[in-house]
Amino acid sequence: MRHRQVVALAAVAFVGLTGCDGPDPNNLETYYDDPAPTSAPVSVTEAPVSPAKAAPAPAPDLGLLAERALLSDADVAEEGVLPGSSEASGCLTGSLSASSRTASWHYPSGSVLRHRVAAYPDEAAAEAVAAADCAGKTVSVPAQAGVDRQQAWCEGKTCTVLLAKGKLVSGLTVSASTETRAVDAAKRLLPAMAAKLAAQP
Repeated sequence: MRHRQVVALAAVAFVGLTGCDGPDPNNLETYYDDPAPTSAPVSVTEAPVSPAKAAPAPAPDLGLLAERALLSDADVAEEGVLPGSSEASGCLTGSLSASSRTASWHYPSGSVLRHRVAAYPDEAAAEAVAAADCAGKTVSVPAQAGVDRQQAWCEGKTCTVLLAKGKLVSGLTVSASTETRAVDAAKRLLPAMAAKLAAQP
């Protein structure tokens, strides 16, 4: 009987030792194990950033455009002219505004050369040239590249040529001793006029 009690106590003690699930505080291999995570990792999503909208392009300075398209002293140097008054005349007097620019030169013979560039905010330069009604008869001059429209007139010894491109109208008037000389001078200066006009936006 006593022998059975000893066996029973031994069995209870064995079950108590093997039934413990926790780490053994005296076992250094399991004492510092990290505890199991209690929750799943949280993913962080960033809100999409919309690209910045491009700022609208500033409106061009019409006065500056007209200034750049105006013939300079260097452009007319081969004509042998000298600077004169900047007053426009004839076909060039219409639609004068703060954005218009005018230059004038005179020949030693007394002939006069005038150039004016006018800006149209509504981009109706070609329409303005088409609707122009300068005095005299229309004349033919070489077509210029880079322009939207051109027209030419002669009234007596004074000839006028108008070129349009974008917002600008470039007008040249030559008053000479004969119509032929006026037309010839205009033809010589047309390429320079057209090139400066075509270079503007």
